Amino acid sequence: MNDYVSGLFSQEGRRALVTGGSSGIGYAVAEALGRAGAQVHLISRHVGRLEHAVGRLVEQGIHASGTAANLGDGEQLAELCTYDVVTGADVLVTAAGVNHRPPLEETSPRVLEETLAVNLLAPYHLGQAAGPRMAQRGFGRIVNVGSQQSWSAFGRSGVYGIAKAGIGGLTRSQAEAWGGRGVTANALVPGFVVTPMTEATVAQPGREEELAARTFLGRNGEPADFASAVLFLASPASSYVTGVMLPVDGGFSVH
Repeated sequence: MNDYVSGLFSQEGRRALVTGGSSGIGYAVAEALGRAGAQVHLISRHVGRLEHAVGRLVEQGIHASGTAANLGDGEQLAELCTYDVVTGADVLVTAAGVNHRPPLEETSPRVLEETLAVNLLAPYHLGQAAGPRMAQRGFGRIVNVGSQQSWSAFGRSGVYGIAKAGIGGLTRSQAEAWGGRGVTANALVPGFVVTPMTEATVAQPGREEELAARTFLGRNGEPADFASAVLFLASPASSYVTGVMLPVDGGFSVH
């Protein structure tokens, strides 16, 4: 890679925190950031997956570590927000999520609380812990992972849609709060992708094929499709891009 391109996208000397980093989009993003030179720290509530993911990254020569934490647990989240891997992060990627989508009128208080806690409140609190310190240092990149439900309702969005719509507002508020001090905040909006979180959707006969047909490219996303987009949003190359919801969805959202 020549020096010009390397300078645009290098993560050398950066510390990246990726929630939901043990699988799916989160793992693909963590791998990309690590291969670009970042020290990567993963957060996941799945201990076995987390250990496996960190091991895979280390085998590639990536400086990687992890913390097992349930972001839906307020006490665990509050403690996590005091850790140096959060307060010292140069890049924060919030990819962790839960995908409960019962009919809205059948949503229980437990499902409401967990969905909002993991999908919206955790990105908010992590941003509050990392963002001001990024601003003090004069550089920071926040990338929140949204959803097609961030801007439209389909597939029984329910309270999941409420939380993901909130990600758009959170991202814009973060961009406004710290933009004058070297920090950008953007949201990645994936199309449908097969991950552990979407297993219930894939299990519906014909649903995976139906969603693929809604794209211009005729296929659903794969975790690797999102790695380069987040690398761009986390890099010096995106220094004048902030407050944006970037669709990486094969044309799903405009079809």
